[in-house]
Amino acid sequence: MSLRPFRDRHEAGRRLADALAQRAPLHAPVILALPRGGVPVAWEVARALGAPLDLMVVRKLGVPGHEELAMGAIASGGIRVVSDEIVQALAIPPHVLADTAMREEDELLRRERAFRGDRPATAIAGCTVVLVDDGLATGSTMLAAVAAARAASAARVVVAVPVAPRDTCRTLSQHADEVVCLSTPARFRAVGDWYDDFSQVDDEEVRRLLGPAPAPSA
Repeated sequence: MSLRPFRDRHEAGRRLADALAQRAPLHAPVILALPRGGVPVAWEVARALGAPLDLMVVRKLGVPGHEELAMGAIASGGIRVVSDEIVQALAIPPHVLADTAMREEDELLRRERAFRGDRPATAIAGCTVVLVDDGLATGSTMLAAVAAARAASAARVVVAVPVAPRDTCRTLSQHADEVVCLSTPARFRAVGDWYDDFSQVDDEEVRRLLGPAPAPSA
């Protein structure tokens, strides 16, 4: 028997949807997935809640030479979040941060075109936005997503993920209206450690899941 809490992203999404359904009803919810890994999770949440599904495209700003370490993130709408702690600790010059952000901005725009095509982004002004990913480590990309949702005049911002470190959830709770996380392990190395199947989600799967709105589950 596996000791990992989640079989795959779809199973994690169904369990996350159950957790959200047990809370107070969400007013005019819109489910926004952080691609690519967050899309299968969010698809299940949108299906269960009968809510529209769209993307919140976010790109991590990795430290040059140590790209897995985030010094910040950018999101749709020109949002940039910087980790002052990382930047100061590693003495990262402003031009390095700016150059990295410019490169990632190009990739962000490419992904938006590849995933959404010509379809306009879902309007979220006045709505409850549920930001979904398959898990979080530092939370820098989700912080950028929260900032982008605020900038688009969301009435309420909920972060919903299957797994994340306890400290990350605590930090996010200072920025989002609510954080829903199913598992907060004390020892956390990588999101993939908590899934039996953590195979890569490709662009085609993202486009397929973003097709017609998923029907509510019975």
